[in-house]
Amino acid sequence: MDWRLSRSIAGHEIKTVGEMGWAGFKNGELLTQASGHFDVFVTVDQNLVFQQNIGGFPIRVVVLQAKANRLANLLPLVPNLLAALDSARPGAVTIVSE
Repeated sequence: MDWRLSRSIAGHEIKTVGEMGWAGFKNGELLTQASGHFDVFVTVDQNLVFQQNIGGFPIRVVVLQAKANRLANLLPLVPNLLAALDSARPGAVTIVSE
């Protein structure tokens, strides 16, 4: 997802896959790594829930659903994303859409 989205997510420490050196990791590897470092994994990959057993990971997963994965389409989701960060449960997927 567009790294510039993190500028709009105030009050949270945000790191991108690239910043963590995890580029090229598959979803299972990403979730394993993220579980050891973060409380929440935010993605635009809507297939993640079908490809991984999210319940097997002790991390909250939030999937952003927008018309497109461009910044202009993701920015309107930020208020719902901020609410989801507090209400999401570990081992579960929370979908955030308009």
